[in-house]
Amino acid sequence: MIIVNVKENESIEKALKRFKKKFDKTGAVRELRARQAFTKPSVKRRDEIIKAAYRQRLQNEAMK
Repeated sequence: MIIVNVKENESIEKALKRFKKKFDKTGAVRELRARQAFTKPSVKRRDEIIKAAYRQRLQNEAMK
């Protein structure tokens, strides 16, 4: 359960923004979307390898 204490003289918008940030960090929405369809472990591994290669390529380009 996420608890956000509203500080004195704090607007509701700021408190809502803090709540949304905490909620995003929990990863609940990402997990729900991932559970909607089953993905095979081999496909997950392949996707991770592709993402890692992409990140590595970006890092190498930044170093040049």
